[in-house]
Amino acid sequence: MRNEYLNKVEDNASNKLQELRNIWAQWNDDAKQLFYQNYGDLPYLLDFKVDRHLFRAMVQFWNPAYSCFTFGDVDLVPTLEEYTTLLCCPRIQGYKAYVRPASLPTFAKKLVTITGMNVKKTVDDSKCIPWAVLRDLISTHPYVKKKVDIFALSIYGMVIFPKALGHIDEAAEDLFDRLSVTPPRPRPSPESSMRCY
Repeated sequence: MRNEYLNKVEDNASNKLQELRNIWAQWNDDAKQLFYQNYGDLPYLLDFKVDRHLFRAMVQFWNPAYSCFTFGDVDLVPTLEEYTTLLCCPRIQGYKAYVRPASLPTFAKKLVTITGMNVKKTVDDSKCIPWAVLRDLISTHPYVKKKVDIFALSIYGMVIFPKALGHIDEAAEDLFDRLSVTPPRPRPSPESSMRCY
């Protein structure tokens, strides 16, 4: 029974990863360049080969309650600095405490913001969105920028922080939403601009 479940997990993960690779391979150089500019080296994560035997060995140490690997009394959890390096996101500030605000937009509203399309009927009150919905949005969305954003969300939700098989959950979407918000740049005053000359 356990082997059947592991086989299902492995097959599902490899199928979804292959779908992500196929989408990436179909994109032209302009779309890929836009992706690299906005999200760094995330596509390289699609090229990693998963060793089935190592995967099966690691599953024994996975602690679903804490979403980390546990070896005896030691929890193997990446630090904030390691995540910053992995995600190529210098905007994460390791010296600050992150607190989730009390009033956040709903999961569906944030998805509408990211995708630029109404996906509320697909999500309803659930806290995750099926990969098939995002895959279809990537292939049919009229704007390249939104395709790139949806593809990045898919990598965050299915490769870096997978939670539910074939779904992107609210935590991955929340992180993506926070990382993609760029702080407004202060506009220089005319006086300071003139001082430069």
